[in-house]
Amino acid sequence: MTNQIIQPDGWAPAKGYANGVLALDGTLYIGGQIGWDVDQVFQSHDFIGQMEQALRNIVAVVEKAGGRIEDITRLTWFIIDKTEYLQRQREVGEVYRRVLGRHFPAMSMLVVAGLIEDDALLEIEATAHIPHNL
Repeated sequence: MTNQIIQPDGWAPAKGYANGVLALDGTLYIGGQIGWDVDQVFQSHDFIGQMEQALRNIVAVVEKAGGRIEDITRLTWFIIDKTEYLQRQREVGEVYRRVLGRHFPAMSMLVVAGLIEDDALLEIEATAHIPHNL
């Protein structure tokens, strides 16, 4: 058995990358998710709207692999505007809890000069461990 590519149902095909790769040991590597929808269209051009969609995209990959939110072990955030992030901390927390509840995995946040998709305001990659896939 080899690693399994994880692609949620109905999502536009990923080009040149995988949205998720489930390793034999149950580790799920989730490629950086941005704030676009299943058709790769940005429905929001606002930081908070894109953040919510990116988190929902992560959850979709985890669930497609047979996991749950509690299986997420790491999030790495890439943001292009540190000031906006800091000014909107209350909203960030509200949206985070709405999507992921009170599950707080290990996290890192990096401020970057830009992202590949010009309309993207942030990108979040994740790692999860799906124990029942061992």
